[in-house]
Amino acid sequence: MTLGDDVRARRRDLGLLQVDLADMGGVSERFVRELEHDKPTLRLDKVNAVLEVLGLELRAHVREVGR
Repeated sequence: MTLGDDVRARRRDLGLLQVDLADMGGVSERFVRELEHDKPTLRLDKVNAVLEVLGLELRAHVREVGR
């Protein structure tokens, strides 16, 4: 699953429309659509605002690098 898939699934689990999530997160409805469709260039502060509303968090982890 992608981040967009996770955001969409959680939004739906909470019974929110994209416009509701946008209002609650202080972003535009277009931003929510772009996030849910995995647009590769989104402002991280806005992504975090949406994730906060949904009770989600973004994490980084060290991965194995092929040699």
